[in-house]
Amino acid sequence: LAAADLWLFVTSAARYADAVPWEFLRDAAARSAMVAVVLDRVPPAGMQEIPAHLGQLMTERGLGESPLFAVPETTTDEDGLLPDAAVSPIRGWLATLAADRSTREEVIRRTLDGAIGALADQATPLARQLDDQVHTAVQLSAEADASYAEAVRTIAVQSADGTLLRGEVLARWHEFVGTGEVLRVVEEKISWLRDRLTSWVRGRPPGTDNLEVAVESGLEALIRDEGEAAAERAERSWHAHVAGRQLLDRAPVDLGRASPQFAAGVATTIRDWQRAVLELVAGEGMKRRSRARFAALGVNAVGLALMIFIFSQTGGLVGAEVGVAGGTAVLAQRLLEAIFGDDAVRRLAKTAKEDLDNRVQALMATELLRYHEQLTELGLDPSAGDRLRAAAAEVTRARQAGPLALDGAERMVSAGAEQPALGGELPALPGVRSSGVQAPVLEGELLPVAEPQAEPQPEYRPEQEGR
Repeated sequence: LAAADLWLFVTSAARYADAVPWEFLRDAAARSAMVAVVLDRVPPAGMQEIPAHLGQLMTERGLGESPLFAVPETTTDEDGLLPDAAVSPIRGWLATLAADRSTREEVIRRTLDGAIGALADQATPLARQLDDQVHTAVQLSAEADASYAEAVRTIAVQSADGTLLRGEVLARWHEFVGTGEVLRVVEEKISWLRDRLTSWVRGRPPGTDNLEVAVESGLEALIRDEGEAAAERAERSWHAHVAGRQLLDRAPVDLGRASPQFAAGVATTIRDWQRAVLELVAGEGMKRRSRARFAALGVNAVGLALMIFIFSQTGGLVGAEVGVAGGTAVLAQRLLEAIFGDDAVRRLAKTAKEDLDNRVQALMATELLRYHEQLTELGLDPSAGDRLRAAAAEVTRARQAGPLALDGAERMVSAGAEQPALGGELPALPGVRSSGVQAPVLEGELLPVAEPQAEPQPEYRPEQEGR
């Protein structure tokens, strides 16, 4: 239908008020398509009233200029065809239209212009829907970002507030340094402590392996827990949106859980960070003023002490844990200050903590990418709505600038032939008469029939259109 230049719509006296055909006719009116309506099987007694009622409906719905042909109910010939007199007005109207080239061209031009205009009119709601799609995608992206940003923030806080100095990590640190005796010695004389630990330079000090494993395990558990929590939060936020639920359903993996590669990624991230910490303290320890003291302890011991110092702020602990972690922090800090000095310890701790936070953020970004990939696959263009509106505005300006030109030799108006103004009335056709505000009506000849079966006139009710 959308490709037709002319619609010949046929309905019956019993069904012309049905809702379904009027959906098509509304579409035709919106597109300014040329429409002619054939009302057949009209009872002889209703030849005045029924066509008039249909003509009124057509006028109210933008089809007031469309011809209306009323075909009376009559007998058919042996081939099942209506008598020629009953359909001759329709045949004559079509023949006249086909014979008049300028009229034919105007029908084509008006229908084509109407179709283009209808598309331009639809651009605004379509552009708004495109904008809504982009807005929804941005919102979903922001919610997923926020879920993983919260994980990064939590890890950054809990890796500095003493939370990690519990259980195995704290026990292995005590085993490593012998907390009470070493703290007392540090307070009395750091040189004695250095002499006591000189033997460590010959190999890894006792307990470093256990402490390194404990630090790695504690940090790994924290990061993995927060990664799982971030995935659950992101899935929950997406599930609150219709579009989000659809994306979750079509995702090839379970986005509510961390990826299968996440655990290995966490372990690699921690090992790489620990290696970077050792390289950091090694570089600082090789400076002239720190070399002797650093050599006395060894790179692993100093590196682990720096990690403990980073973890040993007491903001996240309560009760007895505060005193224990506080003593741990003091011991680690004094050991490091005895080797590097106050300023260097603060600088090393800041650098190592920032490096850890950056590595965690990169790891979580990899997990977050799974959500972003679902949005990227949609192929949404943020500028699509604006570009569609701009194209529709250009079409509207072009339509307002002048008549629409037709291509193809078959559709070109002869040189010098008068062309009707775009949107104007078609040239009058013989035999068509106007019936007030109603559509023009052509009545077929009423032939005598044997005992015609009259059908009651349907009563048109607006609620029928909603069926």
